[in-house]
Amino acid sequence: MKQLKTGIVGCGKVARLHAQALAQSENSLFTAVCSRDQGKADAFAGDFGVRGYNDVTQMVEEARLEAVVICTPHPFHAEPTLQAAQAGAHVLVEKPLASSLADADRMIAGARDAGVRLGTVSQRRFYAPCQRIRAAIDGGKIGSPVLGTVTILGWRDRAYYESDAWRGTWQDEGGGVMVNQAPHQLDLLQWFMGPIDEVFGCWGNLNHPYIEVEDTAIAVIRFTSGALGNIVVSNSQNPALYGKVLVTGSNGAALGVQTDGGAMFIAGMSDIKEPPINDVWTVPGEEERLDAWRQEDEAFFGRINAVEHYMRVQVDDFLGAVLEDRPPLVTGEEGRKTVELFMAVYRSQRDRAPVKFPLQPEDDGGFDGRRL
Repeated sequence: MKQLKTGIVGCGKVARLHAQALAQSENSLFTAVCSRDQGKADAFAGDFGVRGYNDVTQMVEEARLEAVVICTPHPFHAEPTLQAAQAGAHVLVEKPLASSLADADRMIAGARDAGVRLGTVSQRRFYAPCQRIRAAIDGGKIGSPVLGTVTILGWRDRAYYESDAWRGTWQDEGGGVMVNQAPHQLDLLQWFMGPIDEVFGCWGNLNHPYIEVEDTAIAVIRFTSGALGNIVVSNSQNPALYGKVLVTGSNGAALGVQTDGGAMFIAGMSDIKEPPINDVWTVPGEEERLDAWRQEDEAFFGRINAVEHYMRVQVDDFLGAVLEDRPPLVTGEEGRKTVELFMAVYRSQRDRAPVKFPLQPEDDGGFDGRRL
């Protein structure tokens, strides 16, 4: 089987998960890592037996890399993506794709012009409960989706925000709960419900006065199909409760997934504590399947390291897409949809009005509707 020579840009906590995935994937020959700090790159590289670099283009060209994973903080995804693409490497970017629409569009255009694949990390799409919901929608089991909701009631403490200098800042994180914790569920909502027509939203910082960014946001959505949606995402519940996505169909049936239960996963700082499960399933004739699925999912969860497993599944999908010349499950264009959604909430609060889709970048220094 052909293996792609792979590398990583960024040496933070989530990069170690990707390094493990690249080292274990049968599609990957993990070869190199890059950081602006050569010392950090060399230390990280030494842990995995690869070579360290401090220049993306040099790394791709000298190591002859064919695919690169971008693990830098959110506002700094664009430049290494463009550098890697222009040097000829396919690029998988940690979520969110970018922290501004301008960056997202540059990345998509740059990959297209370079003739390489661009993907976005959203590994919850690969959860069995999420796959069941998508299959049920595609199979017409709920008619058409008419109502979709995202609810994240999580918690982040002061130690979390102080664990890295970039956390909790507009300049270096790009946003709060919408940009960092909620992209997985926002991605699932759009994957299940389809294109958005308009969003009315607002955000606030309810109980984290030591950070600049939002810890809570809410929004009402009208989809182009006429369906409605609601988002409530927050890092202000101590202890954390859950993250859920629910879809209701035109026949009244509802499909739900609890993607995260209890204390939510923090890359490099904690494990996934509870298995993802379908918590609602009222498809006619299938109401009794929840117990069997829960047992199946709990048993599978007990056999794997969930953090490593799902990261490797997404990495395998992306590298397989390159090898098979097909789009990955989560493309750069799919990643842009999540950026567009959280940007609409920022703009809606600023303008005190609904925001119509599609959104285009604003020329405001990259903050795109957010306050400094």
